[in-house]
Amino acid sequence: MERREGMFSTETPRSRGAAAWQIAELIYHNTVRTIRKGHRHALMALAMTVLQTLIMLAAFYLMFSLFGMRSMALRGDFIVYLLSGIFVFMINIKTVGAVAGAEGPTSAMMLHAPMNTAIAIFSAALASLYTQILSVILILLAYDLAFGRVDIDDPIGTLGVMILAWANGVAVGMVLLALKPWFPNLTSILSTVYKRMNMFFSGKMFVANQLGFTMFYMFAWNPLFHIIDQARGYAFLNYTPMKTSLSYPIWVSFTLFTIGLLGEWYTRQHASVSWGKAR
Repeated sequence: MERREGMFSTETPRSRGAAAWQIAELIYHNTVRTIRKGHRHALMALAMTVLQTLIMLAAFYLMFSLFGMRSMALRGDFIVYLLSGIFVFMINIKTVGAVAGAEGPTSAMMLHAPMNTAIAIFSAALASLYTQILSVILILLAYDLAFGRVDIDDPIGTLGVMILAWANGVAVGMVLLALKPWFPNLTSILSTVYKRMNMFFSGKMFVANQLGFTMFYMFAWNPLFHIIDQARGYAFLNYTPMKTSLSYPIWVSFTLFTIGLLGEWYTRQHASVSWGKAR
């Protein structure tokens, strides 16, 4: 009998290298599948992400212009100021939605060895990161070609903070994913509340250094607020974040990710196909 090969092969790999290659191949194919799940073509998923970002950019630009709020922005390129907040915000909330919506232990995909929930979660997170980072590159490239050079003081540092926003989104999504089989309706509400709440409390419309003591502590609890302010610190030469830190979102993300891992493990131990049918 011929040996069956492919991404869903049940054959035990002969070495650690072969096992790592098999897992990497599986993650790649599942990531592509995740990107194409909402749209027939991967370019459509990218186009929708770019369009959502541009609509939000246009809305904020119009609001800042009509209400005379441009003086609240940092000295420098106003569009870069808006995009620095919007990009980080979009990466975070899109990752939360992707990870929270990843396939769980009762999904039909889990019947195909060696597929498991860890691969499904990682693929969903990676697909979100790929789509968001590619949309950032396309928008900045288009802006550079149309209006002149995009001046970002520390591109590597800015990208690193965006990765932190993605990691925080993975951590929050893990907690929601662990809760979803037990409280599906509540989880859906919490996910929506998180996204709507961060439209304001993420601080993408404000500069942390300009906030008073009382106003600052209305936002300081939110890791995304710290991440956006730190991103602007890397993006603008003349801005140094004085009230926010990177350590706070890192520790919060690590804590939430650990809780999410434990919750997902516990949920997997008690997984039942009847969960979905009962609802």
